[in-house]
Amino acid sequence: MRTSLRLGAATALTLLITASAAYAENIKIAYIDPLSGPFAATGTNGLHQYEFAAEKLVNEEGGVLGGMNFEIVAFDNKISPKESLIQLQVAIDQGIRYIVQGNSSGVANALTDAIEKHNRRNPDNRVLFLNYSAVDPALTNDKCNFWHFRFDAHADIKMDALTDVIAENEDIKKVYIIGQDYSFGKAVAAAAVSFLGEKRPDIEIVGNELHPIGKVKDFTPYARKVTASEADAVITGNWGADMLGLGKSIIENGFDGPIYTYYAAADGITAAFGESGKGTLKLVAEGGDNPPDKEKAQEYIRAFKEKYPDGNLSQSRITNVVEMLAQAINEAGTADDVVAVANKLEGMTFSDGLWSGELYMRPQDHQLIQDVHIYGHTDVEAPFDFDNSGYGLKIEDTITNASADIDTTCEMERP
Repeated sequence: MRTSLRLGAATALTLLITASAAYAENIKIAYIDPLSGPFAATGTNGLHQYEFAAEKLVNEEGGVLGGMNFEIVAFDNKISPKESLIQLQVAIDQGIRYIVQGNSSGVANALTDAIEKHNRRNPDNRVLFLNYSAVDPALTNDKCNFWHFRFDAHADIKMDALTDVIAENEDIKKVYIIGQDYSFGKAVAAAAVSFLGEKRPDIEIVGNELHPIGKVKDFTPYARKVTASEADAVITGNWGADMLGLGKSIIENGFDGPIYTYYAAADGITAAFGESGKGTLKLVAEGGDNPPDKEKAQEYIRAFKEKYPDGNLSQSRITNVVEMLAQAINEAGTADDVVAVANKLEGMTFSDGLWSGELYMRPQDHQLIQDVHIYGHTDVEAPFDFDNSGYGLKIEDTITNASADIDTTCEMERP
């Protein structure tokens, strides 16, 4: 009996040590985004996309550095900058070196400031901020820092593309601008006014207003102002529940012109608009053809939908983050030295990823340069639709290497 007990304990200890070693070899990536509250659907779908990308594109391919896996660790920030800073510290205390976040530029601004201060004070425990969707231009301009990399086209780049299309439409004489009252919403409005003024000074801005983010339950008063203005087109940077509420209300109140958006797709939005969105909803985003031209990408979408039947692969930039980070770590030969990894991300040209098109991480401001498309909401066959609705996105216009020569005010200090 004693011998049996000793062997059992020894075996258990061996298994524990083995499991701990395997766990320690994982490269942890902190996902700090909303997993509760009004934007929980957006945050949860993003989490699933990160988990799936890590598993399929890295771990099942042998990992990095000879076998180390990516592990996504979720932190619910409740879309609050204050809560995000708390979760950031928890992640750092857990030894996590890589932070990803994308929902809300207000959160991103808080995180980039905190990470820059942390890294300055803790040179032996630095972290990188991989921003996949917060598009306030300031983040790669006046507020840029070495530790922040943006994988989405920022608001000015997208507005430059959108207004190219609007400028070519001679039927558009009046435009109404409306958005969420925070840094990103203000950036969208300012860019729209600036670019339209340059490209079509004859267009009249008949409305330019902001509403509280995540707090409006009934958008009817805003929609009535849009229709009363006799606008020919609407521009909004709204996302999540605010995009759905605003867009539905505008259409239901009789507006039938184009609504140019940044985030009017997936997470229940596509299904909710359905037939009413056809010919009206336009979206500016990265990505590619739908279905994608690479068979590997088509298989990836099918596998994702099999695992997450109610999920959507709505953000191709998430796979770009995962694949480019893996390449940078392999090239640096380390995951612990984030300066070495950052130096590999800087100036990286990446064209061997899941999606078509060349990506370039511009070194002077850490802004990813890529093709930007204008999509229209229309009929799409499964599994390439969104929300299992029979509707999705199709490319209507493409701007190659969008705003590759756009000016930046970034004056980056490197370690």
